[in-house]
Amino acid sequence: MEMFSRLEPRPEYLGFELALAARKLVEEVMLVKPGEHVVLTGDTSSDRRVVEATAQAVAAAGAHPVIVWSETLPSSSMEPPRPVAGAIAHADVWIEFAVSYLMHSDAFRAAMANGCRYTNLTAMDVHMLVATVGRPDFQGVMKLGKALVRLLEAADEVRITSPNGTDLVGRNGDRPINLRGKPAEKPGETVMLSGQISWNPLEETQDGVLVFDGALWPPDQLGLLRSPVRLTVEKGVVTEIEGDRDADVFRTWMASWDDPNMYRVAHWSLGFNPGVLAPTGRIVEDERVFGCVELGIGTKGAWIGGEPWVAAAHTDGSIVGPSIYLDGECIEQEGVYVHPELVEICRELGVEGY
Repeated sequence: MEMFSRLEPRPEYLGFELALAARKLVEEVMLVKPGEHVVLTGDTSSDRRVVEATAQAVAAAGAHPVIVWSETLPSSSMEPPRPVAGAIAHADVWIEFAVSYLMHSDAFRAAMANGCRYTNLTAMDVHMLVATVGRPDFQGVMKLGKALVRLLEAADEVRITSPNGTDLVGRNGDRPINLRGKPAEKPGETVMLSGQISWNPLEETQDGVLVFDGALWPPDQLGLLRSPVRLTVEKGVVTEIEGDRDADVFRTWMASWDDPNMYRVAHWSLGFNPGVLAPTGRIVEDERVFGCVELGIGTKGAWIGGEPWVAAAHTDGSIVGPSIYLDGECIEQEGVYVHPELVEICRELGVEGY
């Protein structure tokens, strides 16, 4: 996976800041209670410092941390070894750090059906946990997310454009707009890193051109994009993939699954975590670059709204510097929010440029 390198191997790197971030994750986001059984899954590509710090925070909260390590699978959403599936099936809380994450697998769905509270923090490293969880104002980021949700709920037509050639339109209809970065309050609830809202407009209304220019993953050969990947979307289905080498890699990977559902747009998302100002090649961050638009293709989870479906895999790509129009009104211009309410919240958060 092509990443922006910031590897710092020392075990003490950002040690105090990491402890604080892990505590916020456990207590404020996952709402871990004394006596709960908390499973942390990592693979051989995970940053062990993050997993260990989170386990310590779980123990400090009076709960029972259980760490499960396994091999790095060839792709995301594959079925894990049986002992991993067994552990998560009996968890009260599941925090996933594996690079080859299990979200959208049958094992994941079984854990959710059993009432597990889950978060996907794939490829989380020390710097990312500190920058995206430890330092930002969690309540302030949620305030921005709730404002974006209200604006989208009040709109029907959503149009996304960007200087790279993106011009994609969809209609929301009565589809829900989901604030993904929130506390895990209910059994069977999936929450994600703060700084993202997700929804999927009515599939038959999604038409236009989508140009990923930030990051795109999987496949593992990508991550940070070196050249734009241009997708034609017709009624919610990707019908053409164009571009240079990165597009060739993506086209080949998509075709390798021999699954028509792999070409269906699964969700639209807006990213706004103030700790992420540029793509890094780590998808959890890249979906939340402040001001970005991100789209998922492939498996669609039931939580998004509308008809869910299962595909062989799921992939996510980002657009940096987009413009967003709601029923013709511009709320973001080339990566900068211009709606007055959003601008004011950005100022409260101390986001540079506001």
